[in-house]
Order: sequence, then C-alpha cells, then structure tokens
Amino acid sequence: QVQLVESGGGLVQPGGSLRLSCAASGSICSINAMGWYRQAPGKQRELVAAITSGGTTNYADSVKGRFTISRDSGKDSVFLQMNNLKPEDTAVYHCNAEGIATMMTRFSVWGQGTQVTVSS
Repeated sequence: QVQLVESGGGLVQPGGSLRLSCAASGSICSINAMGWYRQAPGKQRELVAAITSGGTTNYADSVKGRFTISRDSGKDSVFLQMNNLKPEDTAVYHCNAEGIATMMTRFSVWGQGTQVTVSS
C-alpha cells in the first residue's frame, strides 16, 4: 500500500554534515507521524528524531542541538539535517511513517535504509 524511499546517506568526515530524505508514496490518506531510526552493529535500533503532522518534534538526547527533522508542505516527505557529525553517528538510518491509507486502514511502514558513515 505505502512505500518509503530514503536517500542522502554516505561517507562524511567528523564535523561534517549530511541531509537525509525520505519520500512516501502509495495509497496514503494522511500521515500522522514520520521519523528516523538508526541501528549500528551490535546496537539496538533507536529513535533518532520524529515529527508529527502538527509539527511536534522529538529527538534522542545524543543528537539534540546537532540534528533537525522537518517535513514538506504535503507531509509526504521527511528530512533529517545532520550537522557536526560524530563517528558514533555511524549506522544504517531507516525512515518510518505512520498514518491512514486510502481504504481507511492504519499503516506503519519502513524504508529500506541508507548508510551513514562518519570517518576520517
């Protein structure tokens, strides 16, 4: 029904910046919330940042002041601006979207992930 495609990952030096993008498509009636999660080897998946349709944001303590999440005007895409990147930010980043499909069913879908590597 609904699919997510992420982009923007890559290799960056410590202190650098990246912007991740996530675009939703399919049988979408409305999106209530979108967020970015990450998982590093040997670590549990964690919520990095999330944003609701009303603009409320939530950030992991480790990224506060460095990362900013935003959505487009149509609320079908989400972006994560990552500044002052650190090696511990290295992980696969996955986008998630929750909402209502056109057939009035709830959905929660995940993108396939984009690799972020912070290294010199």
